[in-house]
Amino acid sequence: MLELDKLDLEDIANALSDQTDYEHRWLLNPRTGEIVFWTEDTGIDGQTPVELDELDLVVIDPLPSYIWYQDMADFAETISDEEAASRLGRAFQGKGAFRRFKDALHGEHPELLEAWYAFRDTRAKRRALQWWRTTHWSMTTPRTSSSQA
Repeated sequence: MLELDKLDLEDIANALSDQTDYEHRWLLNPRTGEIVFWTEDTGIDGQTPVELDELDLVVIDPLPSYIWYQDMADFAETISDEEAASRLGRAFQGKGAFRRFKDALHGEHPELLEAWYAFRDTRAKRRALQWWRTTHWSMTTPRTSSSQA
């Protein structure tokens, strides 16, 4: 079974945060730790269609967007500059929140970018580790039959 030191937590975190809306999946090879991109039309090699259930890979399903949204809210609450905190707090209200938050950071508060990326990346890697622990546990725990003779 794959050990934690063989994983790229950043790649898993990126897969967990992928909110694009076209049909694709990120998959983990449980023997090597390699993360691959799969689409129904091009498979994992970019050319040969293959069904997901034909692959001996673990699907990395993205986490719901509200989890990543909460990161923005939590980050805004940590800012001691009330004006900046208020501006960022308004930026993530309503549709298009992720883009407005990013635009507000880059355009109005670039001094907060380094802190934001560190905050976001730390949480993302923590989620990747949690995903791996849950996935690793489910792959290594023997399944028992619920039916009794």
